[in-house]
Amino acid sequence: MTMIDRYCHTATAEVAVDARTAFEFMADGIRQGQWALGSWERRRAKEDLFVGTSLFDAKETWVRISADPDRLLVDYFVGRSPEALLPRNSARIVPGPATRRSEKSCLVTLMTWRLADMTDEAWEQLCVTHETELFMIKGLLERPC
Repeated sequence: MTMIDRYCHTATAEVAVDARTAFEFMADGIRQGQWALGSWERRRAKEDLFVGTSLFDAKETWVRISADPDRLLVDYFVGRSPEALLPRNSARIVPGPATRRSEKSCLVTLMTWRLADMTDEAWEQLCVTHETELFMIKGLLERPC
C-alpha cells in the first residue's frame, strides 16, 4: 500500500558534487534567487533576510535562512513580509558515502509543508515547483565553472 502524504512534500536528486559544495549553495540566499521560482532576482535585506519576486504572481517573497553546516540542513522561513515568515521549506544534503555513493556526489532533498488553508491547486503547484527547482539546482551545481 502506498501512502500519499497530504502534509509534506519531498523531492530528492543525486547531484555530482560533494555535500559541502551543495550545502553552501543551498544556504546562499543570493544564489537561491537563481532557482527559487517563488522568489526570483533575490536581494539581501539584512544579514540572513532576503527578498525576491515571485514568477507566479509578481509579488515580493521574503526569506530568512537558518543554516546548520554540521548537519547539512538549511531551513527557509518564507512569507509575504518580514513579519509573516513561517518555517515552510527545508533542504537536507546527504553526503554520497552515507548512501554508498561517491564522495564527489550527494543527495539534495527539498521538503515543504502544506499550510492548513492551501487549496489543492496551490498545493499541487508548490509540489511541482519544488520538483522543477530541484532539476534547476542539480543543473546549476553540476554546470562547469
